[in-house]
Amino acid sequence: MTTTPDTLMQRAKALKLYGLLAHWEQIAHTDWIEPLILWEEQERAHRGLQRRLKSARLGRFKPLTDFDWQWPSRCDQQAVEDLMSLSFLEETANAVLVGPNGVGKSTIARNIAHQAVLAGHTVRFTSAGQMLNELAAQDGDNALRRRLALYARPRLLAIDELGYLSYSNRHADLLFEIISRRYEEKSTLITTNRPFSEWNEVFPNAACVVSLVDRLVHNAEIVQIEGESYRLLEAVGVAFDGDDLGMVDQAVDEGDDAGGVGEDLVPLGEGAVRSD
Repeated sequence: MTTTPDTLMQRAKALKLYGLLAHWEQIAHTDWIEPLILWEEQERAHRGLQRRLKSARLGRFKPLTDFDWQWPSRCDQQAVEDLMSLSFLEETANAVLVGPNGVGKSTIARNIAHQAVLAGHTVRFTSAGQMLNELAAQDGDNALRRRLALYARPRLLAIDELGYLSYSNRHADLLFEIISRRYEEKSTLITTNRPFSEWNEVFPNAACVVSLVDRLVHNAEIVQIEGESYRLLEAVGVAFDGDDLGMVDQAVDEGDDAGGVGEDLVPLGEGAVRSD
């Protein structure tokens, strides 16, 4: 595509380079203006990507190119690839990965979240326990309102490991508030080891469970994964050595995802107990 002074001016306006624009007639035909604008675009794109990666808090994860699709006894690879295309974000749809421990739900979720970051979207990755305990610990309405906004704002919110703990009614209400704020506005990705019929055990006695599930699964892609734990296979030394896992480190000072909880493991808050 031919670069003209007019297209360069539009790019300068998009970058808000008002000093250059004020003297555009004098500099529009100089040799240095085009590389200068290109450098500014590239640098801003790089800084924006680094900010989004840091804010996403993805931690370390194995890329899908290293994922063993033959290991799960059931996993719709095409459905996962469709999620990786991010078309569900354009439709403000949700995605739920359901399966037992160790079959790759968190790995797939982190790859989808990483793809969204690379595509320019804002992303937040968290475990259910960390998010709900953090929200429940807020002192005062203003602090809680700000923290709720933090989780309601991203284009994609990925909530990992929902179902490994059971929660109080307070935690259930907070999750319902998050899902309600994002409903048909922003996409939510959830990994869980429990079918929806068992969520009343995750949130025992909570009145909002049916409404929570209803809003979550409406216009949602649900991917069922079945199989034995791949981490257990590695732990007994049958799989390849851990040094060759090809882990991707996308965040500074974040924890390892090995063991299924990684950076998001936090002390159990009041009302949260192990459900296994």
